[in-house]
Amino acid sequence: MFPSCYLKPADSGGKRSALAKLLLGVFVVYALHTAWLLYGFLNNKPCDRSRGELCISSYLLNRPRLQLSVFTCLVPEDSQLHPVLRVEPFDPFSTFEREVNVSLPEETRANGTLYAAVYVHKVGVSPLEDRREVHYAAQLTAYMSPVNKESQKDSQKVGSVRPVSHWRPLLSITMMSEDFSFNKAGLPSDVRRYMRVFQEGRQMMYLPLLLVNELSSRVKDLKEISSSSEQLPLTVSYEGISLRKFRFWIHLHDIVYSLRQFGFSEENIDEIKETLVGSNLYLLVLTALITALQLVCEFLALKNDISSWRKKKSMAGMSRKTVLWRCLCTLLIFLHLLEETSLLVLLPVGLGACVEVWKVFKVFKIQLNKKFHIKKLDEDEQRTVEYDEQASRYLSYLVYPLCISGAVFSLAYLRQRNYYSWLINSFVTGVYAFGFLSMAPQVFINHKLKSVDHLQGAALMYRALNTLVSDACSCTSFFSSTPFFSSSHQLSCFRDELLFFLYLYQRRRYAPKSRKRESANKKVKTQ
Repeated sequence: MFPSCYLKPADSGGKRSALAKLLLGVFVVYALHTAWLLYGFLNNKPCDRSRGELCISSYLLNRPRLQLSVFTCLVPEDSQLHPVLRVEPFDPFSTFEREVNVSLPEETRANGTLYAAVYVHKVGVSPLEDRREVHYAAQLTAYMSPVNKESQKDSQKVGSVRPVSHWRPLLSITMMSEDFSFNKAGLPSDVRRYMRVFQEGRQMMYLPLLLVNELSSRVKDLKEISSSSEQLPLTVSYEGISLRKFRFWIHLHDIVYSLRQFGFSEENIDEIKETLVGSNLYLLVLTALITALQLVCEFLALKNDISSWRKKKSMAGMSRKTVLWRCLCTLLIFLHLLEETSLLVLLPVGLGACVEVWKVFKVFKIQLNKKFHIKKLDEDEQRTVEYDEQASRYLSYLVYPLCISGAVFSLAYLRQRNYYSWLINSFVTGVYAFGFLSMAPQVFINHKLKSVDHLQGAALMYRALNTLVSDACSCTSFFSSTPFFSSSHQLSCFRDELLFFLYLYQRRRYAPKSRKRESANKKVKTQ
């Protein structure tokens, strides 16, 4: 029997491994569930009456005479409607765009709201009296922080910057104009909430599926409503779409709603809107699958990286300067991306920065228990530090002149922004341009020690695969419109790939003799 003290580390390690496998399994199940939903989303099977299925036909199949009316109101579902636009006769299969002027009531000019009520009803019948009408209410105003300097000064006098009402100059109306027959037993849940069914004789029919596309509005297009604004222009556009595209817009609206619930700002949501709306449907599905693959690789790389560093008791062979440089680079990149990218990038980069800071404490043997103290180095670690200082000294002859010249050439950037932005930009430019040089001390130590056993190959493999997929996608013209990563950030990711190839070369060259003999024997057997 072994003592119980020897069982605790293995038990805790087993629990951590089981937890990691559980999280990975949950993610795989979620990815498969999403793929199944996408398959059902792309394959819409119409109802077949010959099989005895109960079908629901479209109201547009009989080609009724319809009218499109747009009103404004202060409260949704209000009976006090103010007419803005009337399209008669209305063709659901057409596409048009109209420019109108909307009169603003006093409540809206006094920092209030205003809604647009879109009705599709019979010609010559009031929408409030038509039983076969469909309507959709959309907000024409949004509360945002004032962009005008005078409004900001007035708000600061009150005590805080109060959001003011802004005008949305675009109203995009979409309606499913496809003659699609639904099976009542297999009616999609996303379509069911937009559907109104009625009985006409022995046949069940559904009214037109109407939707106001709010994804076309952007924060940059909003205009602040002042107290003197009596009228504002409004562009009303209409498009008849298919069932697949209608369901596509529904799911995108649900995604935007979920992002708002999670606390994403409107600027970050706008970036996601541009990516979702400006992409093809099939291309978007492919991007989602690639993103899922990258998340799995990033998770496995982070898991193996943390696991290997937790088990390290000796820091022999690990370059202090490389770990410290990588930590500083990650923090600078995080500060740089904090100004110009979305939370989808900031979250993994911020998590990676925390891990790199933890590595610095680990490699320098800094402990923060009750007192701040640093452990002493053993003989192998002291020899590693000497090799590290020697490599850093040789490297400084090249890095310092390059960084200074780069900072001098970037002085023109100081005229456009403040000193803090110029400083961050100069540092990040140096990281992107000369970041690959940070691998030189570690490569030099591996060469001196004639070994790479102190490095974690699994984490390097997963991270290299992740960046290889990301860089391959960014180099294609199809993915060039994705605004999540900047080109300089993508260029810096090649460091992981180069490091992985150097690791493979050194692992091959500095492999033990027993491993070389095994590989030689395998070659002889195959021959």
